[in-house]
Amino acid sequence: METRWMYRCPTCGKTYPIEPGRYLCDECAKKQRPDEPLRGVLECAWEGEAPARGSVPLPVEDRFFPPIPVGQTPLWAPERLRSELGMPNLWLKDDTCNPSGSYKDRASWLVAAFARKFGIREIVLASTGNAASSMACVGAAADIKIRVYVPKSAPIAKRVQILQYGAELVEVDGTYDLAFDQSLAYSRATGMLSRNTAYNPLTIEGKKTASFEIARDLATAKKAAGADVRAMSAAPAYLAPDHVFVPTGDGVIIAGVIRGFEDLVKLGWIERMPTVWAAQAEGSCAIARALETGIFEPRPSSTIADSISVDIPRNGYFALDRLRRHSGRAVVVSDGEILAAQRRLSRSSGLFAEPSSACAFAGFLKVKEQLAPETRVVVMLTGSGLKDIKSAAKAVGLTI
Repeated sequence: METRWMYRCPTCGKTYPIEPGRYLCDECAKKQRPDEPLRGVLECAWEGEAPARGSVPLPVEDRFFPPIPVGQTPLWAPERLRSELGMPNLWLKDDTCNPSGSYKDRASWLVAAFARKFGIREIVLASTGNAASSMACVGAAADIKIRVYVPKSAPIAKRVQILQYGAELVEVDGTYDLAFDQSLAYSRATGMLSRNTAYNPLTIEGKKTASFEIARDLATAKKAAGADVRAMSAAPAYLAPDHVFVPTGDGVIIAGVIRGFEDLVKLGWIERMPTVWAAQAEGSCAIARALETGIFEPRPSSTIADSISVDIPRNGYFALDRLRRHSGRAVVVSDGEILAAQRRLSRSSGLFAEPSSACAFAGFLKVKEQLAPETRVVVMLTGSGLKDIKSAAKAVGLTI
């Protein structure tokens, strides 16, 4: 039996074909209220024949993916940090190595493949900067026109990236939430494909690929440390971490990470889910609050970590459901803790990450004493520090 793909609503269970023009569940989207996360967010689901061991199940055939090296980023051991922190199994998942310097390339790559499959020539989206520069980057490789709506407050480096890649930049005098609404209005008026995070289910699905890489590379590292050849040959091809720290804003990256581990369990390639932590900034922590209270209360966001700064997390309901289902947790840190973590990460590992990524490391530092020293911990680093030099300068006492 061949693998069969579909969109499925995790709320009502209704299924839809994966085709252009389908974004949300028809029934659940009708319940949408102002100032709350999206209702009716769909997930990609598959049934039938399992993929070959070592591959990642995705709803678009390999031949449609653009010729650009997205993914397969390093999972590496920061020896100095491990020693300083007394955590010998600390790992850094370094997605700053993606072509645009961002984890968002994983979603953009799948969306572009979908567009190529169906002959779509233009993609539109809203972003605080990383998703926009990512889609512009992948769009350039795929020969697809990209139109992006970005707040004027977005870091200049990200806006420069967008223009360098040849995308059309629409600067919005307002927040990401306003940019989101404007991009949707354009997509609906023109019929162009929306890549908006959460709104397009493929953005969640593309981001699950990192989980497969993490589990594979942890198993490879364990084999390499094996005592003898027999132990190495018997070791599993995939190995789950104990804890994963994810910078969280809209909730799409963390949902994608969880989706990846769910697939690994479904396939029988790992035995259990890791504990996934939503790391959020104090000035933008709606998902952390909702995990505690069950309510999404709209509040204006304000944090130095612009990539995870959202008033209303568009994927809030979906992410909250997944966190609760798998006993996920949240940790909230201040901007000061983020900048201190950014500087420590740079100085003790050699990895320069932007503030949103440093939020994940800051979250790990904040709860480190709750974790046993031998636990396998992965910190997701989702964007290069070169994307926001102005914020990084504050951490080292410079004014730009």
